[in-house]
Amino acid sequence: MLNMYKTDDRVIREIETFEEGCWVKLTDPTLEECSNIAEAHNIDIADLRAPLDDEESSRMSLEDDYTLIIVDIPTAEIRNNRHTYTTIPLGILVKEDVLITVCSEETAVLRSFVEQRVREFSTKKQMRFTYQILFNASMVYQSLLRSIDRKRTEIEERIDQDTEDVDLIDLHELESNLVYFATSLRANGVVLDRLTRYGRLRQYEEDQELLEDVIIENRQAIEMTQIYRDIIKGTRELLSTVINNRLNNAMKYLAAITIVMSIPSIISGLWGMNVDERWMPLSHFPYGFGLLCLGTLITCIVAMVILRKRKML
Repeated sequence: MLNMYKTDDRVIREIETFEEGCWVKLTDPTLEECSNIAEAHNIDIADLRAPLDDEESSRMSLEDDYTLIIVDIPTAEIRNNRHTYTTIPLGILVKEDVLITVCSEETAVLRSFVEQRVREFSTKKQMRFTYQILFNASMVYQSLLRSIDRKRTEIEERIDQDTEDVDLIDLHELESNLVYFATSLRANGVVLDRLTRYGRLRQYEEDQELLEDVIIENRQAIEMTQIYRDIIKGTRELLSTVINNRLNNAMKYLAAITIVMSIPSIISGLWGMNVDERWMPLSHFPYGFGLLCLGTLITCIVAMVILRKRKML
């Protein structure tokens, strides 16, 4: 899908034909759309379609007529029947008269600009607009990281209640999300460091300060990712320990019950053996059966008291 936008007096509007200083937004474009844009702006079509490859890594390339910047941005997906997050490449091609973005799907990073939720941005100031896109990507990372931490907190609050194996799987999925984020954020950090070293890129006075803010927010997102990974690892170990402890308690309780229940079986087995009644105690006593039952009950009670003192019941 191909859309073109331009800002006038800080108000963004969609345009039908190309105008100088506009923003060309390509979302899962067809080969024909890419060919038309590449031909119209003298761009290598391989660079234009590179961000559509999910395996494309973050990088920066300075060409004769344009600059290609590819970074990873977060997005939601369904994995293992769960709502999770991953990262996809976003391509930004900067020219003197146009800024082109290429992404394989609609993303909240760019939607914020279309819906004009980002203040004071202009499509005519390509480098500042680029830094604002990168800044917004870092903020989306941090927002999703806080969402992941809230999900972890919900699982942690259920530990004292009905904890199930599915909670361990959910924690594993959250940890996988953080692995994707950490890898992408570190790669984005390399691109941002390279941006600070290129004097060829035309920048306005506020651009350098904005780039520093982007680098700071990206580093903060990396630190948040590492902290949340450590916390989730601790929560997962705690949850696994609690489940194992509950299993051990159940096995200990069942073992204690088995010990107590075996006492009547042993006594009844001894008195039920097929031997001469002359050698069987209490066989001629009128209340022998009652005394035998009473003795069995007392023995079971004593066994339960001993097991309780040893915290097996």
